Amino acid sequence: MGEIEFHGTTIVACRRGGRVAMGGDGQVTFGEKTIMKHHARKVRRIYEGKVLAGFAGSVADSVTLYERFETKLQEFGGNLPRAAVALARDWRTDQTLRRLEAMLIVMDRENLLVVSGNGEVIEPDDDVVSIGSGGPYALAAGLALLRHTELAAVDVVKESLRIASSICVFTNQEVTIEEL
Repeated sequence: MGEIEFHGTTIVACRRGGRVAMGGDGQVTFGEKTIMKHHARKVRRIYEGKVLAGFAGSVADSVTLYERFETKLQEFGGNLPRAAVALARDWRTDQTLRRLEAMLIVMDRENLLVVSGNGEVIEPDDDVVSIGSGGPYALAAGLALLRHTELAAVDVVKESLRIASSICVFTNQEVTIEEL
């Protein structure tokens, strides 16, 4: 029997009208069947409140990755793309980091990036992106809302998470949303 891990789930981020928002649900799942926490905070403001970061995946791995990113952001004076690329470079070359099972979305007013589990930095084509087990549902909802409504970024995030939580068993409606 393999190790049982704690997993964080759905994060979604959106840009619209000069505003950016990121949100995450609060569920932490132990193994495949047990909800251990309902109000986890997976989205945070960092770097003097100018950057939003959200994580999904194994909780311990996600927190490790988040802390490493925050260190890189300080090292590069808040330059989000440079910090993300430096983290990705470390992720690909460091034996310990390569085993991490986590992903990050990081954003400021100008940049929206996904740092993937294999050490890639991805700038999405659209102004919405999501990760985690409910990520595909939140992304589909977010894209539809961006294309067919005039909702603000924060409302797109909120509604995308609500929709994902109604479909994905690993996503709940206890959300944290941050906006810049």
